[in-house]
Amino acid sequence: MMRISVFFRLALAATALVVCAVTSALAHGERAQEPYLRTRTVQFYDVHFSKTKVAVNEEFEITGKFHLMTDWPDAVSLPDVVFISSVSPGPTLTRVATFLDDEPARQSFSKLELGRDYNFRMVLKARTPGLAHIHPTVSVKGSGPLVGPGQWIETTGVATDFAFPIATLTGEHIPDLQTFGLTNAIGWHVVWVVIAAVWLLFWLVRPLLLPRWIALQKGREDALVSMTDTAVALSLTVVVLALIFGGYAWEVQRYPYNVPLQSGTSKVAPMAKIEPGVTINVSDATYDVPGRSMRLKASISNVGPEALTIGELTTANIRFIVRSLPSEMANVASDYPVDLIARTDLKISDPSPLKPGETRVVQIEATDAVWETERLVSFLTDVDSKFGGLMFFYNDKGERRIAEIGGPIVPTFTELSAATQ
Repeated sequence: MMRISVFFRLALAATALVVCAVTSALAHGERAQEPYLRTRTVQFYDVHFSKTKVAVNEEFEITGKFHLMTDWPDAVSLPDVVFISSVSPGPTLTRVATFLDDEPARQSFSKLELGRDYNFRMVLKARTPGLAHIHPTVSVKGSGPLVGPGQWIETTGVATDFAFPIATLTGEHIPDLQTFGLTNAIGWHVVWVVIAAVWLLFWLVRPLLLPRWIALQKGREDALVSMTDTAVALSLTVVVLALIFGGYAWEVQRYPYNVPLQSGTSKVAPMAKIEPGVTINVSDATYDVPGRSMRLKASISNVGPEALTIGELTTANIRFIVRSLPSEMANVASDYPVDLIARTDLKISDPSPLKPGETRVVQIEATDAVWETERLVSFLTDVDSKFGGLMFFYNDKGERRIAEIGGPIVPTFTELSAATQ
């Protein structure tokens, strides 16, 4: 009895570990992307999920902005053709509408500009009950999706209650788009499967490989195809052509107005450019592997007319914040994913405001286990070991200025070496 109890406990523990592993695997697929993709391509910020708990058929919005980094990696295709969408584990959501800078994003956009910012908004509709990790994405042709910060969305209700009604341009009301035309599609598949089966069975009941090979060896090619074979083939050809042209004529009469699939691209202007008022030159960047800390030495020049204070460093959707600043500078929304906010404050060697015209060399330290959990330290093994991100500066009114930061980075093992010695 004791052995059974111990075995049962071990089985429960193993099951719990498997469930945890599966739950983790259902999300955070972006961690599999190379760090240079996540730090030097698209930087998302001000991302907001209007709801984190919805019912089936209930709509919610994802809004935010993204910045296309100037130091775009050579290994990644330029954002010449871009599609704005969302990522979820399977058909958990339906995309109702998407906008890029208030322009409808029904299709792809072309020639987005590096170094510029864009504003996006997505309206999504809950479809499948459960807990799903949802991300906004910017998909670049030739490189794939570049993923924004993900949030857990809980959907309640019954999956069979989902419906997606729409009204066509001709005024026809479709009660559920996901099942519209399903019977018609199944019917046509059955027709073509039957025709294919008849044609296949017609030849299967006749002599196959060996008799036909013997006939060829004896020079009796004329015996391979009989008049009956020819007649059946011609009859089947007539039936197929009649179905094709007849089906086309029937569909044209039933649906006289058709819009083809849109394969073109749209153009959209970026957000109005606001000069950051600062220039940043990184002279030294290291990542302390044992200490899980990125340390930067940068020369920051205030070229604007107002004093500015460093408030945040964001990269790969991870936010390192100076929490000692006033709340209007911390700018942390309550709904932002907790696992993407560093628990340790961003450390600045001299956090005092940078005066207009002043140039200051500062030491910046971003330390947190999130570097490891988000699998970002593998940039140390990339052939192009560089990092990128955005630094947020604030004036005395709480107004924000955004500047790019980046450069080569090398690993260090200082703490490990000290411990060994």
